[in-house]
Amino acid sequence: MSATVLYTSDVLGLAVGLARFPLTDDLPLRAEARSKSCGSTITLGLATAPDRTIAKIGVRSQACAIGQAAAAIFAQGAPGRSIDEIHAAGTAIASWLAGASELPDWPGLSAIAAARDYPARHGAVMLPWNAAMQVLPTR
Repeated sequence: MSATVLYTSDVLGLAVGLARFPLTDDLPLRAEARSKSCGSTITLGLATAPDRTIAKIGVRSQACAIGQAAAAIFAQGAPGRSIDEIHAAGTAIASWLAGASELPDWPGLSAIAAARDYPARHGAVMLPWNAAMQVLPTR
């Protein structure tokens, strides 16, 4: 049996790419999330459009490469998505990490799919969605 490779060049590239989403003062919605399993943290800044879609994102992350890659995947895929879509994706990803068979439909998520085999990294995967769900009101 071979071990699943967790820190691939794709994961590391995503982590570095997170720099494209700086946390700026013009983002009115702020939330922080922390992984209880590994201690990784994220501060997420968001701005929404009048139609309740994500207009702009900024991230400050003190996380492992998986947490940073998850934040980059979130930041790349969230613009234009509705608040309800963000909540649905967060719920689907949590369910998948807990054993649901199908990888949720979020662009780029397959790059960190190997983290499912590492329960200590599940909290890092969920960081951006947990932060977003804290600050984005559902109807």
